[in-house]
Amino acid sequence: MALTRMHQTVALGTEFWNDSCALPELKEAIENGAVGATSNPVIVGAAVSSDKVRWLPVLDRMLRENPEDTEDDVTWKLIEAVAREAASLLLPIHEATQGRHGFLCVQVSPKLYRSTEWMIEHGVTLAALAPNIAIKCPSTQEGIAAMEELMARGINVNATVSFTVPQVLATAEALERGIERALKSGIPRERLHPYVTIMVGRLDDHLKRLAERDAILVDPGYLNWAGIAVFKRARQLFLQRQYRSKLLAAAYRHHLHWSELIGEDSIQSIPYTWWKQFNASDIAPRKTLSEPVSSEIVETLRRKFPDFVRAYDEEGMRPEDFAGYGASVHTLRQFLGGYQQLVEWVRERMLP
Repeated sequence: MALTRMHQTVALGTEFWNDSCALPELKEAIENGAVGATSNPVIVGAAVSSDKVRWLPVLDRMLRENPEDTEDDVTWKLIEAVAREAASLLLPIHEATQGRHGFLCVQVSPKLYRSTEWMIEHGVTLAALAPNIAIKCPSTQEGIAAMEELMARGINVNATVSFTVPQVLATAEALERGIERALKSGIPRERLHPYVTIMVGRLDDHLKRLAERDAILVDPGYLNWAGIAVFKRARQLFLQRQYRSKLLAAAYRHHLHWSELIGEDSIQSIPYTWWKQFNASDIAPRKTLSEPVSSEIVETLRRKFPDFVRAYDEEGMRPEDFAGYGASVHTLRQFLGGYQQLVEWVRERMLP
């Protein structure tokens, strides 16, 4: 049997994760070599709404059994139920690899993004859902502090709302501190698996919005390379500094986000519809992660977009700037909106 494009990608050293916790999609992804999965409020909402036959009875039972729960209480019970089911699909991988793979990433409530302590508290609760849960927190100043503390407690994390070199460096440094604290408290190194995401497509999206807003004339193809350039730059720095966190690419918009980021020391968390397209394509995977982006593209983006400079340069931003970066604001708003849509879906069952 011929290897699929995803199997070929894995054979070249890249970890493949499914960027969804929808159970049918995750099962198929595992068959194609996936060893992990991610979720967020938007993804969970899509997973539930696309599989109402499975999840509506679960929701109705929750409403019957918890008559005094608020909408938010029931919503989180539903999110946790989805997470448990998805984590159970990955648990055999987790066990077979002695805990190195098979993680499901579950995001703390997007409403908590301003509070380090509340993110820690929620992360501890979510981590107890299954042994193979990693906790997602935003790469804001508050979220990075929360991830350091969770890591110190032996709870694996995955940084999200993350688009830039300064963000991933600050996160990786904090996670190094967390790892050292965990080791000093007796937690075995083999239990510690931190991940740091770069949402490559969302950086592209941000620059495209700026180009339209400010009437910036630029080769439109160049904008598809912004996130790729940042990811490759970050990967170089991670290797040089020997960070123990692993970089993860997410937020796919076109095939370059897959085909240009193949190689060791990285993860690709690919949406179901995209990896299905990649599998059906005539693009043969090859190692590209170490190949630099054209200097013409990088220099043009630097010249025309101050926000690309902020994203690409090591000292482009300070931690207190992360939450206000345009891509961060847009993504936090979307996550908050996605969560609210899920709450409204629950409300429709509470008040039919």
